[in-house]
Amino acid sequence: MAKTTDKPAEELEQTTPLEVPAEAEGEQEEKLVTIRLPIIKENNADVFVRVNHRTWLIKRGETVQVPECVVEVLNNAEKAQLEAFEYEQKATRKVKKDDN
Repeated sequence: MAKTTDKPAEELEQTTPLEVPAEAEGEQEEKLVTIRLPIIKENNADVFVRVNHRTWLIKRGETVQVPECVVEVLNNAEKAQLEAFEYEQKATRKVKKDDN
């Protein structure tokens, strides 16, 4: 589950024997962003995010801190859902128009 504001969201450890930890590669520490995923009636499930073999399980309704890459994935997913919805609406209007 995701943790509250003062701690980062839970990162599920999934490493392979060949994977080198980020600290060992000399990479900078990732910037954390505070987010809160809304509780929605249709789907109240926790949100699973995977970026480059790292995974997070974010609990809806809780304020959590996650790396910027997680926010980017969530924004891209929302944008794709919106585009799919708009496409579906256009197709529905066209079918209704053709039926008349």
